Amino acid sequence: MNRPPNPSTLQAAGLPRRLISMEVLNSECFCISLDSAALRQALESEIGQPGLFDLMQQRCPYLFATRPVFLSHAHMARMALVVQAVEAVVALPAYREHVLARAPAIARHDPGGAKGVFFGYDFHVAENSFGLIEINTNAGGAMLNAVLARAQRACCAAVDGLLPPSATAGQFEDDIVAMFRNEWLLSGHDRPLRSIAIVDENPEQQYLYPEFLLFQRLFQRHGLLAVIADPTAFNLRDRQLWHGDVAVDLIYNRLTDFYLSSPSSAVLREAYLQNCAVLTPHPQAHALYADKRNLALLSDIQALQALGASQAAQDVLLTAVPRTELVATANAERLWSERRNLFFKPFAGFGGRAAYRGDKLTRRVWQEILAGGYIAQALVLPGARAVASEQSVQPMKFDLRDYVYHGEVQWVAARLYQGQTTNFRTPDSGFAPVYEGAAGDGLWMACAAAAA
Repeated sequence: MNRPPNPSTLQAAGLPRRLISMEVLNSECFCISLDSAALRQALESEIGQPGLFDLMQQRCPYLFATRPVFLSHAHMARMALVVQAVEAVVALPAYREHVLARAPAIARHDPGGAKGVFFGYDFHVAENSFGLIEINTNAGGAMLNAVLARAQRACCAAVDGLLPPSATAGQFEDDIVAMFRNEWLLSGHDRPLRSIAIVDENPEQQYLYPEFLLFQRLFQRHGLLAVIADPTAFNLRDRQLWHGDVAVDLIYNRLTDFYLSSPSSAVLREAYLQNCAVLTPHPQAHALYADKRNLALLSDIQALQALGASQAAQDVLLTAVPRTELVATANAERLWSERRNLFFKPFAGFGGRAAYRGDKLTRRVWQEILAGGYIAQALVLPGARAVASEQSVQPMKFDLRDYVYHGEVQWVAARLYQGQTTNFRTPDSGFAPVYEGAAGDGLWMACAAAAA
């Protein structure tokens, strides 16, 4: 670990020492935490299958960053409070009525008790900025992060205590299986869950296909029959969903056809509407949480008050959700003039597609945005993480993802990237473990001593 700047010098500049430790570690610690041998072991024997490591290297070599991200306990706790505040607002009858009224009709179908697995609350967190930038309801990467937790090594003695215990990853995997079983029980079934279908379009061609294989192996190890399939690979007969000769109890939905409106999703749509299989996450969850128009409600004091949000929820959300509004003809001139401080996203988009920083907008793209379907969100800068190679120090950005089930944070991961949005396509990018400072500036002192 490189020697950090003198903390007393930074404090003299008026910066809080508790936050300096994390910021400086992210910019000055160049040690590698990813153990490639342990990663191969995890992928090929502990939880994966032979050949999976090589498949991942060929198909998606930038899934795992080699450096960790450091974060303060205060920021971790604040993210959890934001999750709780969002959940409190989503539970309000007025909110649900408002949001579901503008959603497709399938979103108003009763999902039968299922809550929705793997919500992803995505945050930008830095020394002088904090914001919940969006919520996703089919967030990928949870199993990849379980693998990553098995493949960490202490970069120095000072951070040895920050590494998750070896049992933590195994517990997370057990919790994942318990979550799917709970979705089945919440849907009113008395008998045990027997089979799960992991569903996405052309799954073998998906960038995260290796994760599908990890999920399949996880479910199989816990006694569940698991298949990976395209949505067209199912048929419905006698009020039962079938994949070949396998009767499917539950669908782990990784589709980005969130409302099952595509012709390829017709059988799944019918199975869902007839309650012939549990679908998780489901269209109603997407409408209530992931439609980006909801961020306009969660960041507007008048809207929150009209919906009946508690003062406590308002206090959390109004300081954590960047001001968001729908792009319309009425506000177009103002938004264009303010564009350098805004980020524009399609409210039905995902994965950063067709999303633009305002300072990079052209007039042509602006006309496309004005055609409809976009939100404008106050720009919140992501965190910064420096990575070092033999030639240079490379600046990277990072965001943080809270994996959430039923309002509880299951896991926190970072994603390193370059460019406007995460893409897992550039060297040094990928999921990174989050090392949390457990007690104020204690981590600073330990790392400063190690660097001395």
